[in-house]
Amino acid sequence: MKVSEPEKIKWQGTIVSVQPRTTVWRYRLDNRTHYHRGYNLFLDGEANDFSGRFSVAISEMQQKKFVFRIGDEALGTAWTKMYDVSDYADYYRAGSLKVLNHAVQTETARPPYLIEPPDMATYERRGARMLSASSYKGKCFQCAWATMAAVEIEYNWGVSKKYRFESFCYGPKSCKLYKMGKPRAVPYKDSGSSYDEGWMDDLCTENRGWDD
Repeated sequence: MKVSEPEKIKWQGTIVSVQPRTTVWRYRLDNRTHYHRGYNLFLDGEANDFSGRFSVAISEMQQKKFVFRIGDEALGTAWTKMYDVSDYADYYRAGSLKVLNHAVQTETARPPYLIEPPDMATYERRGARMLSASSYKGKCFQCAWATMAAVEIEYNWGVSKKYRFESFCYGPKSCKLYKMGKPRAVPYKDSGSSYDEGWMDDLCTENRGWDD
């Protein structure tokens, strides 16, 4: 795990996606626990000397206050990450938030679902399925149900962990754009890897139907 000294930055840009900010804890195939931390704003703009696409983590309270949506022009401050694997977002601890221009967004009833992101309790209740990385980066990127989670794998219980990022989907099971992708290896010391082939998706989403 790379450790860096956090630095406060200023950013400004146009929002291109608002996604849930999530983390996942994996232990063999016995456990895949999802945690819901807030939201990630993906923007095209500038962050200090950087110009291009970047992401900023915000809290649920901040999203509730400002109701960020795709097309909004916004600015604020944030901090660079101390740990490179702790968050998928480039920056966190956002502050001094301001919406310069609220976009008029027409919500879509078909995928990708360009809707106002629901609260964390809704994501928690729905549960997630694995989503292929190519789908996440492609047609699903702007969908409010898509997320790229920071994953912590319990590699040697109480001694060491492994880290990576994985994409997941909270959307309807009937979505025509959905693709699970390849099974995901979950390694454990001296035991090789087990593979999450999708049956844990069924457990995580067992409380909702095909079109929910």
